Amino acid sequence: MTRIGNVLYAAEDLDAAIRFYRDVLGLALKFRDGDRFAAFDGGGVTFALAGAAEDVTGGVPAVSWKVEDVAATAAVLTAAGATLVHGPADGPHETRAVLRDPAGNPFVLYAPRA
Repeated sequence: MTRIGNVLYAAEDLDAAIRFYRDVLGLALKFRDGDRFAAFDGGGVTFALAGAAEDVTGGVPAVSWKVEDVAATAAVLTAAGATLVHGPADGPHETRAVLRDPAGNPFVLYAPRA
């Protein structure tokens, strides 16, 4: 089953971004991996911040879709008109691929690693 796993924003200064979204907007921080990644409870969908090491979309906001099989889903989507930008590849916590939809919008597919 495909579902939105998170909405991903890049953040050069993860500490400052976390302070803004946690302290100013009041989002609850769910998870943090050093300067790499942070996830917040966005009220039904996770809002995520990617530090420089995890910025897989080149600074462009993107929806990340949680899927069962990244490679198989990427193959189906590219056959239907999406463009594979990079991956599938293993990240620190998941396997992921970055694609662009037919209109050029980036999105991420990911599946947690066992």
